[in-house]
Amino acid sequence: MFRLRNGVAPLICVLALGIAAAQAQQPKPAAPAKQPAAPPATPVAGPSLSVLVVDVQALLQNSKAAKMVHAQIEAKRAEYAKEIQHQEELLRQERDTLQRQSSTLSAAAFNQKGREFQAKVNDLDRSVQSKRQALEKSNAEALGKIQQSMLKIITQIAKQRKANLVFQRGELVLFDQQFDVTDEVLQKLDEQLPTLTVNFVQPTPVTPTTPTPVKARRR
Repeated sequence: MFRLRNGVAPLICVLALGIAAAQAQQPKPAAPAKQPAAPPATPVAGPSLSVLVVDVQALLQNSKAAKMVHAQIEAKRAEYAKEIQHQEELLRQERDTLQRQSSTLSAAAFNQKGREFQAKVNDLDRSVQSKRQALEKSNAEALGKIQQSMLKIITQIAKQRKANLVFQRGELVLFDQQFDVTDEVLQKLDEQLPTLTVNFVQPTPVTPTTPTPVKARRR
């Protein structure tokens, strides 16, 4: 175990006491002066609210392009209805013929013709559904083009008036009429899109159903 030589330990104690005394004699730093309280910050005003109102449904009914689309869709609907009516008449005639043959045909032959007739009825139902879906898709695509032009016009008007909110009229219960820009949008829409030709989607072809023939029973 190491030991300190004589006289070394007292010297260390003297030095330690001297350092402590010197630190005690140094003046303490003055406490910082209290700063006056800062005045409350003035709240920054947000952007002013500017609102526009547009009757989208009225534009999709009253614009020139929308009226043209409606007329074309109705004309195609009437064309499909005429085709379906003709096919229904043929099926009615076939049904009447089959009923007259019920007394002359065997049970197996009559049942087979009945299945063939029902297959034709089911095919017609699928054809009607296919035409309806094609019309709905054609109409949706045409109205989508009108809506795209409408949105561009509304965006331009909103920038000119520095509006930051645009509402559909059908979503509001009460508002000031000065915010309604429907007539202005309609005028610009008729100027920029006076006509529109519908791109009709072709109905999905219906493959005729072939009924399974009835196997003759073995005696």
